[in-house]
Amino acid sequence: MEKTFIRVRSAKDIVTSSSLIIIGAALLALPTGAGINIAGLCLIFAGIILAFTLKSDYMETETGERYRKKEHYFQQAMNPVIASALVSSPESIDLREADKGSSVKLDIYYSKPSGKAYLQLFEYIPHNYEPCSKQYEHEICKVEKLIK
Repeated sequence: MEKTFIRVRSAKDIVTSSSLIIIGAALLALPTGAGINIAGLCLIFAGIILAFTLKSDYMETETGERYRKKEHYFQQAMNPVIASALVSSPESIDLREADKGSSVKLDIYYSKPSGKAYLQLFEYIPHNYEPCSKQYEHEICKVEKLIK
């Protein structure tokens, strides 16, 4: 059964947006010139926008466990090589070939506390990426070089 991941806010996202709002409010409260007040309003506005839009973690819908995501893009010619490596030895994927094309995308969801990683290969069909492999679960030690 394939895992489903949804985007959620991380602690880093909350701290970032809260910090911008607090710094902006502090600048606004200081008895300084109009330029500093405008900067404070801009920081508050940016913090509010980030609070609603910034989501950098992923949560597995069944267990509620949090994951990080890493993506690598490859040329179409790498599709069979990567697809065969996903089955048993993902550490053999050559990242020197990454970012030389964008026809094939490798998604890696990983959680260091649980030690699990889920890998899936996608192929670009005009306007979106469609899965072209099933989702494979591996120990995080096998995909360590792919997530650095």
